[in-house]
Amino acid sequence: MSSLSRELVFLILQFLDEEKFKETVHKLEQESGFFFNMKYFEDEVHNGNWDEVEKYLSGFTKVDDNRYSMKIFFEIRKQKYLEALDKHDRSKGVEILVKDLKVFATFNEELFKEITQLLTLENFRENEQLSKYGDTKSARAIMLVELKKLIEANPLFRDKLQFPNLKNSRLRTLINQSLNWQHQLCKNPRPNPDIKTLFVDHSCGQPNGARAPSPANNPLLGSLPKAGAFPPLGAHGPFQPAPAQVPAPLAGWMSNPSTVTHPGVSGAAIGLGASSMPAALKHPRTPPSNPSVDYPSADSEHVAKRTRPMGISDEVNLPVNVLPVPFQGHGHSQAFGAPDDLPRAVARILNQGSSPMSMDFHPVQQSLLLVGTNVGDIALWEVGSRERLVSKNFKVWDLSACSMPLQAALVKDPAVSVNRVIWSPDGSLFGVAYSRHIVQIYSYHVGEEVRQHLEIDAHTGGVNDIAFSHPNKQLCVITCGDDKAIKVWDATNGTKQYTFEGHEAPVYSVCPHYKENIQFIFSTAVDGKIKAWLYDNMGSRVDYEAPGRWCTTMAYSADGTRLFSCGTSKEGESYIVEWNESEGAVKRTYQGFRKRSLGVVQFDTTKNRYLAAGDDFSIKFWDMDNVQPLTSFDADGGLPASPRIRFNKDGSLLAVSTNDNGLKILANSDGMRLLRTLENLSYDASRSAEAPKPTINPISAAAAAAAAATSAGLAERSASVTAIAGMNGGARNMVDVKPRITEESSDKSKIWKLTEINEPSQCRSLRLPENLRVTKISRLIFTNSGNAILALASNAIHLLWKWQRSDRNSNGKATASVSPQLWQPPSGILMTNDVADTNPEEAVPCFALSKNDSYVMSASGGKISLFNMMTFKTMATFMPPPPAATFLAFHPQDNNIIAIGMDDSTIQIYNVRVDEVKSKLKGHSKRITGLAFSHALNVLISSGADSQLCVWNTDGWEKQKSRFLQVPAGRTPTALSDTRVQFHQDQIHFLVVHETQLAIYETTKLDYIKQWVPRDSSAPITYATFSCDSQLVYASFSDASVCVFIAAGLRLRCRINPNAYLPSSVSSNVHPLVIAAHPSEPNEFALGLSDGGVHDQNKPRDDKMANKSMNSFICLALDTLPNLA
Repeated sequence: MSSLSRELVFLILQFLDEEKFKETVHKLEQESGFFFNMKYFEDEVHNGNWDEVEKYLSGFTKVDDNRYSMKIFFEIRKQKYLEALDKHDRSKGVEILVKDLKVFATFNEELFKEITQLLTLENFRENEQLSKYGDTKSARAIMLVELKKLIEANPLFRDKLQFPNLKNSRLRTLINQSLNWQHQLCKNPRPNPDIKTLFVDHSCGQPNGARAPSPANNPLLGSLPKAGAFPPLGAHGPFQPAPAQVPAPLAGWMSNPSTVTHPGVSGAAIGLGASSMPAALKHPRTPPSNPSVDYPSADSEHVAKRTRPMGISDEVNLPVNVLPVPFQGHGHSQAFGAPDDLPRAVARILNQGSSPMSMDFHPVQQSLLLVGTNVGDIALWEVGSRERLVSKNFKVWDLSACSMPLQAALVKDPAVSVNRVIWSPDGSLFGVAYSRHIVQIYSYHVGEEVRQHLEIDAHTGGVNDIAFSHPNKQLCVITCGDDKAIKVWDATNGTKQYTFEGHEAPVYSVCPHYKENIQFIFSTAVDGKIKAWLYDNMGSRVDYEAPGRWCTTMAYSADGTRLFSCGTSKEGESYIVEWNESEGAVKRTYQGFRKRSLGVVQFDTTKNRYLAAGDDFSIKFWDMDNVQPLTSFDADGGLPASPRIRFNKDGSLLAVSTNDNGLKILANSDGMRLLRTLENLSYDASRSAEAPKPTINPISAAAAAAAAATSAGLAERSASVTAIAGMNGGARNMVDVKPRITEESSDKSKIWKLTEINEPSQCRSLRLPENLRVTKISRLIFTNSGNAILALASNAIHLLWKWQRSDRNSNGKATASVSPQLWQPPSGILMTNDVADTNPEEAVPCFALSKNDSYVMSASGGKISLFNMMTFKTMATFMPPPPAATFLAFHPQDNNIIAIGMDDSTIQIYNVRVDEVKSKLKGHSKRITGLAFSHALNVLISSGADSQLCVWNTDGWEKQKSRFLQVPAGRTPTALSDTRVQFHQDQIHFLVVHETQLAIYETTKLDYIKQWVPRDSSAPITYATFSCDSQLVYASFSDASVCVFIAAGLRLRCRINPNAYLPSSVSSNVHPLVIAAHPSEPNEFALGLSDGGVHDQNKPRDDKMANKSMNSFICLALDTLPNLA
């Protein structure tokens, strides 16, 4: 049977199981022999259904196949025999002896005689070997343990004990895809076909002269292939890959058989190792003529290689015999340890003056709150200092430019309400949607006033929602309104880009998103309809009904992987549901709403774990994985029936509207520390005689606040692995980089004072244990879950330190207060890179960790190795040198795509799953030393030992720009000097690290915004990295000092001298080679050190010297850090 037919059997098994055909499922398992259902086998053994047990086994093995099989059948028949004797049913015992056990006499006659003699005993327990036989139930359980061991050891059961990892209803999905394809081939495709049978091919009849858009011109459907364009993968002709793939969030929604009136189009290939990557990568377009890109030809050896059943994805879609095991600690445990960490304490009460209708926290400054009210006012609050920074009443900026209907409406009734306020992704703009026709876009830069940017007469009637998006790498504004339309506007000049029409009622909300590089918009209308649109003019791709069928909003979790909606019906029934994007169906409905909500319920999500909604005069919370309410707070009373709510980005603050035209700010412990520190900074700034008139720079204030807040809370919180206790957790961007830099003046030096850390008493340090005698740490990274750190030593061995939960470390996160465990799997194996014929000490090491912490891709001068992080097993090796890999980076949307920098100056875009080089990029003249992806701009930044920066478009891999670093005068870099790059959290700016400088660049123009150069006498820079929130830059130097910079202006704020963290016994040549920033705590980082001559490789080391190698890795935690204001 071919592999495809075998896979079809698995799909049928899944379908039968889902449809509850239990007996048929097990019959097919037995007859096919493809999957041994251990759970079913155990149940039958426990129930003593011996005939069924043997019948089921017969589909996989026979008595005389091997010694394992013989032992399995013998144990079963012996148990059946003893149970008959225990019931004193000797006739049954004799029957079993003759029919079932006699076959074993041929192999062991003495054993058969001994079994026969049991018939002569009144109680077979008189036999010494059976004296401990208990009752039937316990005897079956004991035997089952032995049977499972035998089955697992039996080679005939290999690869048959694990069912493939399939998405739900996979067979149904494939049938839908087939119907979609048939529908594309219809000569007169109807927009809503009625498919009633699978027995014949689908075709649409002539729709009375009406003709739907041709699928050949529909970008979502993809172009129709020419005949014979896709050859069969095997003997089964129908099993061929489809030509194109719709983004998963839309494909599933259009292919759900239970509710959709027309099947959607999803072209996922049916075949070996079908990939989840975007279609553009599976079937690349004809490459443009670009001399900087080498596209493999159709007959190249890479393309000709057969598909391998291997790959990496978020779902860890691997072969049956490679079990995807999630890395410990990864998942929800990293969000909030308990409901106590939800923002529930009332920290601020603010008087807005009119009723808040919509709120949004700044994406960079966690305590900056934008508010829109029912009388058209907007306000900007710094909630830490309780200061209203901006207050504006509604006013049309240019009435003459407005449409006559708007002018007439304002004359008739000038009352206007704000329906929605929202910040742009980088916080440089915010939009306001009003109840009358228009939206207003303001620009805002920290330290500057709010300025009018755009006023758009967007819709006839009210503008019900507004959002920002980046289609085609261009910032756009999306609006919807009472005129039943959705419109897309250029955020720079206000020109209209698209108009989407198709709703039959006013459009209530929009939710833009992207997956697999496909940008799309969900929209909801007040008739309950949900539609989805691509940025084209081809109409809606989805037509669904939301629970409640009235006012519904949609939102994704912060990581963009889970989709939720919240709606309230006209009768007051409220719903929050999670959608199954692969099927377009409601996955779960959350319980706990008031039977009749008073008003439309608002909701929000935070930390990829929690949902919150304002209902019944309180805020209700749910865990995303549990439909029952987690808890509810009334915020000390005074809330309206359906309060408006909004989390800040890191979930430490929650804004809630009140009955008396005000706001309450709820905070957890992190939020309380942040707010207290901001308040203190405001007071200090007002008293400073050296400072200008007391205005607070929210970004710098936030940095300082977080610094003090974190140091104050170190006793309460884990301070992860290398903790320079500093900045508050939460995502911040570089929106203020340019203004801050251009506004710098000499008098500010009086306020910003450099702090020197010289003594061990000023910080806490932790040297991580290791007994492998590594020479130096070459690469270092925290796991994404933050509970472990992975290092690659110069001898090609990987080290993994894991922090366990304990009384001293309740959340199990990395901390300098508790020593971690140097972890290895029970097998004791090490993750060791291939070193070929090279000296690993001289090679350029590199590695990259998958975002689910399950795999690490690594190289040390030899082949690239793919390791399983749970088992340390080598899953694959590929790309033997030359050339050797020098840098690795996973594609942000697809773990199967890897950018590999080479020592021959090329960059190879490699598809792990199909073992194929998609593109080879040429633009550098020396080895590649840095790679970084921007998912917002769809670009790859590369850097090389040639001190050159290149920008590559990830759609076609064309080189867009390049620029050489400006090496400071008088500075001569070494021949092998590395240039590294790292994107800021805003995905627009990036950090460049070179031994002669640090620099911040803007990506689209490749202009450097700020540069910091060490003094002539200073030691070279060895490494630098952003903190996780991009507010700070940590840099190490070859003299072992570590410096902390404010990222916005690359202003040096703190220097940690080596005496503060290195023991006096350590050689003066020891210095940090690499720094790793904690993924969620911006105040924490780790250092990987050189050995600097601590031990001599040329002579044996005694235990005393071996212990000194513990200095290869150090964690730091500063107990105090000066104010950064």
